[in-house]
Amino acid sequence: MPAPPLFTQRALNRATLARQMLLQRASLPLVAAVEHHIGLQGQVANAPYLALWARVEGFRFDELTRLIETRKLVRAATLRGTLHLMSARDLLAWRSSFTGMMRRALQASHGKGLSGLDLDEVCDATLQVLADGPLTYADIGQRLRERWPQHEAGHLSQVARCLDALVQVPPAGTWGWTRPAPMTPATRWLGKPLKPPARPDKLLLRYLAAFGPASLQDMTTWSGLGGLREAIERLRPKLLVWQDDRGRELFDLPEAPRPDPDTLVPVRLLAPFDNLVLSHEDRRRVVADAHRPLIATVNGLFAPTFLVDGMVSGVWKLEPAGVVFEPFMRLGKAVRDELEAEAAGLLAALPGADGRRQVRFAAPKSS
Repeated sequence: MPAPPLFTQRALNRATLARQMLLQRASLPLVAAVEHHIGLQGQVANAPYLALWARVEGFRFDELTRLIETRKLVRAATLRGTLHLMSARDLLAWRSSFTGMMRRALQASHGKGLSGLDLDEVCDATLQVLADGPLTYADIGQRLRERWPQHEAGHLSQVARCLDALVQVPPAGTWGWTRPAPMTPATRWLGKPLKPPARPDKLLLRYLAAFGPASLQDMTTWSGLGGLREAIERLRPKLLVWQDDRGRELFDLPEAPRPDPDTLVPVRLLAPFDNLVLSHEDRRRVVADAHRPLIATVNGLFAPTFLVDGMVSGVWKLEPAGVVFEPFMRLGKAVRDELEAEAAGLLAALPGADGRRQVRFAAPKSS
C-alpha cells in the first residue's frame, strides 16, 4: 500500500487557523463558538474572553459574562484535567468521560498524600460539605480535614477537584476575577444529571473539526485520554489520512476546510493558554521550536501571544497603560501598524474602555 500523501507544516497551519476562526472572525452565537472548540482554556478568568474576541465578529465582553451568569456556559476541570469554559450541555455530556483520566492523574500527583483514603467516600463527603452553599477549594479541604485530620487539606481538596464535577460560581470566572473561586456541584448548578462515560469517537470528530488535521498523539495531548487508537480505527473508514514531515499519520474530516498554504493571514492576539497553542503534541504548525521556551514559564504559565503570518511571533501584555508587544524578531512597519490596529480594537472593546490606553513595542525577546 502506498504511503499517504504529505501534509506540510504550512498547510497544517492554514487548515488549523481556518477551523480556529483565525483566518477571519466568525459570525455566530457565543455558545456555538465555545461548542465548536468543545472547551476554551480557562486557567485564568480573562482567557476565554480574549480567545473569543480574537475569533468572533462583534464579540462583546458583557455578553459572555451574561452567559456565564445565566448558566449557559460553565468553567470546570475537564480536558487534561484543566479548567475549561464549556457549554452546559457539553459539560453534562462529557465530564464523566474524563473522570478515569483525572483519577489516574490524581494518584500520580498526590498518591502518597491520599494513602489509606477511600476516594469515593471523600467525594461523598465533599457533596455534603457543599450542601449549604459554594466553597473555595481551600475551604473544602479544611472542612474535609475535620473528618480526616491525618491528611493535608491540599490533598483532600484535590480529590474534590478531580473526582467531583464541580463548577465555578459567578462572579468567579468572569472578566477581571483573580480571587479563589467558590465551587458547587455541576448537577446542582445546572439542575440536570451528568451523562455516563461515552466512547470518544464523537469527541474526536469534533476535535478534528476544530483543530485538525491531527495525529493520534495530538488527540491524546489535547484530551488527556488514553486508549484512543481503538476509536481511530473505528473512525478510519470515514476519515482522510495523510502523513506529516515526520512520517506520522494525520487524520481529517473529508468536508473540513483546507485552505491554500499561501492564504494571507491577518495578525491576531491570542489569549493566555490559548487553545491554538496547547491542543497538539506537535506544535510546530503554529510555534517554531526555538520560540516554545519564550511563551511559557518554568511553572507552566502560558503567556498571551500574537500571530504574524499565522505563526506565534511574540508575546503581549495587557497593562493599565495599554498593550505592550514583545516580539521574537524585528517587525516591519506594516506588521507593526497591523498589530497596533488590532490592539487598539481590543482596547476599545474592553469593559470600562476610556480611550486613554496606548500601544507600544518592546525590544525583541530572545531565548
